[in-house]
Amino acid sequence: MRHNFRELTIWKNSMELAKAVYLASANLPSDERFSLISQINRCAISIPSNIAEGSGRTSNNEFAHFLNYSLSSSYELETQLILANEIYKLDYTN
Repeated sequence: MRHNFRELTIWKNSMELAKAVYLASANLPSDERFSLISQINRCAISIPSNIAEGSGRTSNNEFAHFLNYSLSSSYELETQLILANEIYKLDYTN
């Protein structure tokens, strides 16, 4: 069963999260551009990307598998944001 990812609330919310993460990571020092910033942004993009990829799969089990990837990426992202905030006190009020 295929899903239209553009209609999924979880995908819409994860897109908003990815945008917010990009705005917050832009406040990190430029010397983090190729390390923490890159890792944070890739992780944030991974969440809606896996939802979208899973939505094109032919079974709900396969879709659930990609939702689990997204969930795992969200935990990874949370860890990276906690670290970035502890070091740099992120400004994410945009």
